[in-house]
Amino acid sequence: MFSGIEFAHPSFFWLLLLVPLTAAWYIWRERMLHGSLSVSAAKGFSLPVKSVIPRLRHLGIIFRSLALVALIIALARPQSSLSWQNTTTEGIDIIIASDISGSMLAEDFQPNRLEAGKNIAIDFIKNRPDDRIGLVIFSGESFTQCPLTIDHDVLINLFKDVKNGMIDDGTAIGMGLATAVNRLKDSETKSKVVILLTDGSNNMGSIPPITAAEIAKQFNVRVYTVGIGTHGYAPYPVQTPMGIQYQRIPVDVDEGTLSKIANITGGKYFRATDNETLKNIYDQIDKLEKAKIDVTQYHKKTELFLPFVLIALLFLSLEFVFKNTLLKGALS
Repeated sequence: MFSGIEFAHPSFFWLLLLVPLTAAWYIWRERMLHGSLSVSAAKGFSLPVKSVIPRLRHLGIIFRSLALVALIIALARPQSSLSWQNTTTEGIDIIIASDISGSMLAEDFQPNRLEAGKNIAIDFIKNRPDDRIGLVIFSGESFTQCPLTIDHDVLINLFKDVKNGMIDDGTAIGMGLATAVNRLKDSETKSKVVILLTDGSNNMGSIPPITAAEIAKQFNVRVYTVGIGTHGYAPYPVQTPMGIQYQRIPVDVDEGTLSKIANITGGKYFRATDNETLKNIYDQIDKLEKAKIDVTQYHKKTELFLPFVLIALLFLSLEFVFKNTLLKGALS
């Protein structure tokens, strides 16, 4: 009944020190009021009939001590948070929009950009069990790999199946973002988020990235953009008759456009240059979005001091009744 209790004034618990002091005073008083008589032998004296009532004379101090404990708890103002308006964490809707173009096979990440992005994103998904999360992939065009779902096992399995070559090559950032927004536009959650990962510049698709960002803003979708790739050149595997050979290709992340998308939608732009920085970026997004959820939660506390006051009155009443009836003359 009283699980989840908080106390508004816990300093009143120091008054509990009065309980042992009261008991000590009672014991001292009992010794002072009751004398003793020594006789050489009990023979000739009629032994009194044993009665349980004298043994119960100490009930008075027990009732008073319990009443004092209950009153001190009441003064500490116990409060229950069982009446929270949001009984569970309010999840948000998140679409991860991932670039799967050929350049995502560059190996400045381990084992490459695409696989590193998948593995780290899967860890992010596992850390947010209350959210609906979906997956959009894009290259020369875009499509939804997994719609918004709370069944993260299905989402993770579909994410693991993502590979380069599923769609025509290219980098259609605007189309990828527009598809993600389309999945979120009818959502009724208070927070709608797109995490957009790409390693290139928009060179395909019928929707420019900035136009897609404006559409996202209209539907209150916040976009976190992540540019993937080291600075300068990155090793890229190329299949040749002699086997896999590596070429150094320039890294072409359009940071200007990605920053504008984030600014327009109220999100933030990040640059990931290796696995560790990408993981840190997901951690930052995780904290940012959890902070926004916490702001929307509120609760109404319920005062619980009255039951303890009633318990104290009950013990005091019991002492009074016993003292003036059954144990009259026995209780001190």
